[in-house]
Amino acid sequence: MGSPRLISSSHQPDLVCLPYGVGHDREGVCLLVKMGEYRILLDCGLPDISPLLEEKDAPADLVFCSHAHGDHARGLLDLHDCFPDLPIYGSEATAELLHLNWLEQEQINPIPRFCQTLPWRSPVHFFENLQGQLFPAGHLPGAAALLLTYTTPQRAYTLLYTGDFFLSNSRLVEGLSLETLRGSSPDVLIVEGSYGTARHPRRRQLEKQLMSQIDRAIAENYSVLLPVPPLGLGQEILMLLRSHHQFTGRNLDIWVTDPVATVCDDYLNLLPHLPTSVQNFARHQPLFWDEQVLPRVRRLDPDHWPELGETPAIVLVDQGAPWPDYVKELSGAWVILVPEKLRPHATWYQSLPPDLSLETYLLAEHSDGRNTTQLIHNIRPQHVLFIHGTPTDLADLTSLEELQNRYHLHCPNPGTLVELPVGDRFIQPAAPTDTHYEGEINEIGATININLPGSITQTPRWNSFADTGLVEARWQGEELVLRGISQRELLSQSNNAKLQASLDCCRNCLHQRGQRCYNPASPLYGFKVTPEGYCPVFETKPESEDLSTE
Repeated sequence: MGSPRLISSSHQPDLVCLPYGVGHDREGVCLLVKMGEYRILLDCGLPDISPLLEEKDAPADLVFCSHAHGDHARGLLDLHDCFPDLPIYGSEATAELLHLNWLEQEQINPIPRFCQTLPWRSPVHFFENLQGQLFPAGHLPGAAALLLTYTTPQRAYTLLYTGDFFLSNSRLVEGLSLETLRGSSPDVLIVEGSYGTARHPRRRQLEKQLMSQIDRAIAENYSVLLPVPPLGLGQEILMLLRSHHQFTGRNLDIWVTDPVATVCDDYLNLLPHLPTSVQNFARHQPLFWDEQVLPRVRRLDPDHWPELGETPAIVLVDQGAPWPDYVKELSGAWVILVPEKLRPHATWYQSLPPDLSLETYLLAEHSDGRNTTQLIHNIRPQHVLFIHGTPTDLADLTSLEELQNRYHLHCPNPGTLVELPVGDRFIQPAAPTDTHYEGEINEIGATININLPGSITQTPRWNSFADTGLVEARWQGEELVLRGISQRELLSQSNNAKLQASLDCCRNCLHQRGQRCYNPASPLYGFKVTPEGYCPVFETKPESEDLSTE
């Protein structure tokens, strides 16, 4: 089946988005945006670009690559081969790293440098009435957010695409700066939601937790194996081990396998693009490879695997390489540390020796739900499109009342055209105050009591929250959200109760939340539904447990 075409007509809105891939799983991210007469392809992480080749002409007027990770860039080489004259843009660091997506091909034929570089923060005119501006997005060296501005005689239309972003500073990348974007008020914001509404501890706390896990394992005479993505997280952990006080000067070997080691070499060429603190570090000692300063950092040849484990060591391997085969030959005691987002697949986990210890850790490279909503509230867009996350995580974000009440929210599926009508004026209520109340939970038999401090009643919102003395509880990612039930809702529920509980209707459907359908397989997906509504993919809602609060 062909994808919808972006065609110009007098009835077409000024802004339209056609997703070819939204990063739900392994499909990659690839979004075709139409601004007036121009078509802009935002990233091309498709494993197969055939959907972009349905027409003889190029699928876009220009392509933007947000960063060099495969799920955003792996289709670019094929796209360039098919349309050599199609301009592809990115930051200078991204252009340097792109070849890492095609290392096997590079061994046969050199990969041409086809990505044209753009400067930071300086507007660049792609066409007379279309300009772009790049802002560092954190996440990875060279990762960029793109602000597009399309100008007409009536007004200017703006779209901000974050790519993958991270607000916090990591060891090798400075985070996205809210100051540079605050109050920009784009008409459309396309933002990733990799972690949904989950909240993470601060970055330095996560680093401390990981270092403590490794330190504890080494102290107990375990060696540590870290399967990591070769680009980004591998270098972050290696730099962390090189500079963290718990490991500085320790008589310890850190081994690195390809392609993680190959990416480290590329980072050495990016030194001017790395944070000033990293450049200062590199003036006094090598950034990665060093067999003189402790801890020693060395490349690991596959032939040397059997020698590992005699004394505690740390080994960084590519998570996609056949390292489980090498692990079977290891001697000594080992701990395998796996990122939480990359939990072991049963195919290789079941093949590991039973005496290996397996642990997980969190060292996020993407912003959590708190920072995602913080970004949205700071830049104040009209439309928000959530991409790059599981359907459940993205649905959690679109169901947040603090966002629903202020913005037009979209959670598109591949192949679904999203029209983005823009009003001349869009008056928004003030951003919500971020106030948190800590309390205690007690389980007494079948009842759960949640005790909160008395200060919570001093806000005007308490009267409406506690109007009936009843609450609704629901899971939102890993968080449990409490919401007061109003008198109006009680009356509505009383009327709805007349519907039989066994009736196959939206009221009794598993995917109905907040009067909306959240089943991607349903024709009602994303729409408000009536309690008595019905669709062919109805699923029965399980019985819920009551929660009471004191």
